[in-house]
Parts: sequence; structure tokens; C-alpha cells
Amino acid sequence: MNTSRSFFLRTCLLATALGAMCANGAAGATEDDLQPVGEARLQVLLWPVYQSRLFAPGGSYNPDARPLRFEITYLRDITADDLVDRTRTEWEHLSLKHPQQEQWLAQLQNLWPDVQEGDTLSLVLDETSSRFYFNNDLLGEMPDAAFGPQFLAIWLSPATSRPELREALLGIAGD
Repeated sequence: MNTSRSFFLRTCLLATALGAMCANGAAGATEDDLQPVGEARLQVLLWPVYQSRLFAPGGSYNPDARPLRFEITYLRDITADDLVDRTRTEWEHLSLKHPQQEQWLAQLQNLWPDVQEGDTLSLVLDETSSRFYFNNDLLGEMPDAAFGPQFLAIWLSPATSRPELREALLGIAGD
């Protein structure tokens, strides 16, 4: 009887520990754990601009979970100047302000290349920084933890200028 009770207690403790691990699903996630959440295509009038994809731990977006990966594959040529200007415009649309914002824009200007049709820019956010990749090659890092969420807000904020892209990226069914 004592052995049965001991087995039962160990089983309960194990089940409790496993439940806690599952509840913290994204905790300890790595880039290898990232799965697609959704994807969206930006087209302006008749002209395709880019195809974007969001990846999160287990394929489920949680704004606080890290790491996250966001990819944009360009469907037309765009200069780095235009990419930086568009970032500024979208932050203004969202009324996002940060003391480092101008510094971030200057860093992006130095970091991003001109893109050609078929090129992919990727952003990987972790707990402390954001890394940009160009066609899977590391471009550089933004070491400010506040940068990544503000940058992703361009697409993922409820106030985004492109709500249909947000819904597709987050896997939300449109009306």
C-alpha cells in the first residue's frame, strides 16, 4: 500500500511538472522551434510589392514570446532609402515615438541594402536584440530590446495602416 501511494505521488508530481512546462510553452524556445503563424502579400493597385511571413514558437503568436521571425520577400526592386522612409512613415502613422528612433533609422540606413525582386530581408527578435538577415546572411544587429516590438508594430499593431495584412500574418480569419 505504501508503494502504491508513493507511485501515485510521484505520478502526480510528474504530471504537475509537465503541465507547468506546457503552460510555459514558449519559454526556452529556440529559432528551431519557430513555425509559421501566417503570411500576407502586399499589392498596391496592380503592382505586387512583397510577400511577408511571421514565425513564432509552435506557430502561435504571442506578442511577448521570443524568439520571433518576420520575413519579407520583395517582389520588386526597392532602394534602402525608400525602405527607411517607409519605416519612418509607418511609425508616424502609428504615433510611435521612442528616444532612440532617429538613431534606429540611421542604423537601418547603414544596415539595409537596396533590394531586388526575389531578395528576402528577415528580422529575428530575441529577448535582448533584433538581428537582420539578407537572403539568410546576417546583416547586423540592433542591440536595443525596444526596437523589435516597435518595428513589428508596423505590421502587427491593431492600428497598422494595413489591417488585412495584420489579419493574414496573425492567421485571423477576415470578415
